[in-house]
Order: sequence, then C-alpha cells, then structure tokens
Amino acid sequence: MDIFKKSSVISTHYLVYGAPQALREYLIKNKAKKLLFIAHPLEIDSNRSYFEITKKGKVEIKNISCLRTKTPLFNYLIEFFLTLYWVFFSKGKHDLFIGVDNLNTLAGIILRFFRKVDKVIYYTIDYSPQRFQNKLLNSFYHKIDNLCVKYADVVWNVSSRIAEGRLKTKGLGFLKKQKVVPIGVWPERIKRRRFEEIKGHQLLFLGHLLEKQGVQKVIDAVLAIIKEIPDFLFLIIGGGEYESILREKVNKMRLNKYVTFTGWIKEREEIDKLISESACAIAPYDPKKAGFTYYADPTKIKDYLSAGLPVILTNVPYNAEEIEKNECGVVVKYTKENIAQAVIKILKEQNTLKKYRENALNYAKQFDWNKIFSKCLSQI
Repeated sequence: MDIFKKSSVISTHYLVYGAPQALREYLIKNKAKKLLFIAHPLEIDSNRSYFEITKKGKVEIKNISCLRTKTPLFNYLIEFFLTLYWVFFSKGKHDLFIGVDNLNTLAGIILRFFRKVDKVIYYTIDYSPQRFQNKLLNSFYHKIDNLCVKYADVVWNVSSRIAEGRLKTKGLGFLKKQKVVPIGVWPERIKRRRFEEIKGHQLLFLGHLLEKQGVQKVIDAVLAIIKEIPDFLFLIIGGGEYESILREKVNKMRLNKYVTFTGWIKEREEIDKLISESACAIAPYDPKKAGFTYYADPTKIKDYLSAGLPVILTNVPYNAEEIEKNECGVVVKYTKENIAQAVIKILKEQNTLKKYRENALNYAKQFDWNKIFSKCLSQI
C-alpha cells in the first residue's frame, strides 16, 4: 500500500508527544493525500477531544469537542462515540484506520463493518495482564483486546512481549498478524554534545514519578556514590504523585546538594538540552511492580540512547539485556548497592563512559521513526 496516496485515520488518547503523534507527523511530512487525526485526552488531563483533517501536508479543518464529564467511564463512552461520529460523517471512505489502544481500534472495526474504512491496524502501546485492579474492568479490557486482535487486519505491538503475554495469559494466538513496531526517535532533532561539553558526573532520570519507577533506590545509593565521586549530581526531570515523598526523602538525608528536581518541563527544547548535557541516565524500575512496563518499550530509554547517554536499568524492559550486550548500558539488581556500583563504574572511568556513549549512539540509529514507519506501512 502506498500510504501517501491513501486516506488514513489515526484515533488515539494523548497526554504528551508519543508514537501516534510521530505517525501523524510522518504522514504530514510526506504529504499524505488525507489524514483524519482524532485525539482524546487521558483522564489526568483537563483538555478536550479534538479532530483535525490534513490534506497533502496542510491542516484544513480542526474541531474541538466540549463534551467531557467528571466521570471516567462516561468519558470513555463519549470518546468512543465521538470517534464513530467523526469518521462516519467525514467525506468518503478511508483506506486505513489506525487505532491506538483497544477502544479506539474497536471503533475502527465497527466502521469497517459499515464500509467507512477498508483496513484496521491495532496499535498496542501499553499492555498488561493485570491492566486494572478491578476484576470486572480488567476482564472487560481483555475481552476488547481479544476482539481487536482477532478482527484487526494487522496488530502493531511496541515489544515482542505483548504477543507472548497474550498467548500466555489468554491463550490468544494470531501471532502472524502481530508485528513488532518499536518506539522510535527523530534523529535530526536530537541535541548531542561533544564529550568535552557534557557534565561528566551528572546522572539523569526523566519521567513520571511513581513508586514503581524506583527513583527512591537511586537516592538511597547517593551516599555511596559521593564517596567516590564528590561532585556527583542526580538530576530528576518530571513530576507525579510520588514527587513529594522523594523530595522529603532527599531533605531528610540532607542530599539537596547532590539531587535536583526540575518538576515537569513542557518545553521539549529545554528537556533535550538537559538530556544532552548529562553524562548517563537511569531507569531503575521495581521488578515487583513493573506492570505494563514489562511489556512496553519505554520512550525515555530511546531518548537517552539517541542522545548518547548510556542507561543503567533493571531487567524489566524487554530490551534491557540487549542494551547491556551492546555495551551501551548496564543491567543492575534493584538494590542501592548494585545501583551505586554501576553509577561509579560508568561515571568515574572516563574511558568507559566515552566508550558507552559512542555505543549508545550507534545502537540508537536503528530507531529512526522514518525507517520504522516506512517498513511497517509498506508491509500492509
């Protein structure tokens, strides 16, 4: 399928820039014939659902919905029917519908039944056998997921573990139609610095501050690290429900000189600047609370590697061992002692740091969004 000569629909939920926005950008940049982009806010976001129609690279129509309640369940229903409504009453038939998550994909399958779309792709960004604590809600989630895998024409998973998880927990096959489409980066936008320009003893964490992210373990390791690296700095970019607990921990341990919180930073250029000037990054997921991270392809790890930052991480993401094998990162146990040893190993020895940074850049070259989307769309 020559996607640029076709009419496509992307329906997704959003909070920050991610894979659906990258796909939208890819199609617009290549002046696709027509793209209907539908976006619904996540529950923690106060924004509204909207759609835009782009023709040959130019946005022609944008419409924002005012329909939103304070009840999550009602919002999911509203968003589901908004997707149906916006596509059903758009002009003409669409060649391709890409649903990001199962509810959006289910809408696409219904639209295909009414011949408003030709082919449906189920783009799975997040997956977990225990997606919700509520058993009834979790069962409903998996029934919809099963339907989407069964009736979609193609299934894109961000990691190989998603198909394995479906087979193991639900006995769901259809393995041939499930393809791995990893998270990518835009190489031309990445800010990189010469080795002499970086802050050689700065360790970076970027992301949502939750207990499962393991930042507390890194803070516990700081006392051991500064004995070997006195000018060490742990930079934490992000925010969340666990931020206040982490800040209190730093205060109690009197580590304010060595740990800096920036909070959420909305400007991508500022985030890229802080990433580029750091020496190394960390992703210390708690293995006991990994959840959907075990099945996902965390965006921040690609951000780290593509900027030349080696990654210290626990063996939770599907590519952790591959990263260590390529010597652009170190897999650690979820202990303060092991984390401290890894940080000291990489940051104290400049030759080791330089080698790992070069390896990170080489490893990340395969994750160019242009290459990823070109390959997976050409296979439809």
